[in-house]
Amino acid sequence: MKRIKAACIKQTLHFMLKEDLGHDYAVKMVDEEVKKYKSQLDRSKTQYKIIAEERQADGSVIIEIIKQYNTSPVGDYLK
Repeated sequence: MKRIKAACIKQTLHFMLKEDLGHDYAVKMVDEEVKKYKSQLDRSKTQYKIIAEERQADGSVIIEIIKQYNTSPVGDYLK
């Protein structure tokens, strides 16, 4: 029998601007989407660590994150 001792997933997320909106409004919407994503992780009690968060020249945001996979223990992944 096997059991998962620790599991995490590493993701690179690109929060892109919507093209049908004005630039300033699209940047504001991206900022709100990033904030909403982070608060959803907190509300769901998902353990995570943001490795990098960078705003691109066009106003979009790229986040590199390591987060808990399902409800598995995270072990040493987030240290």
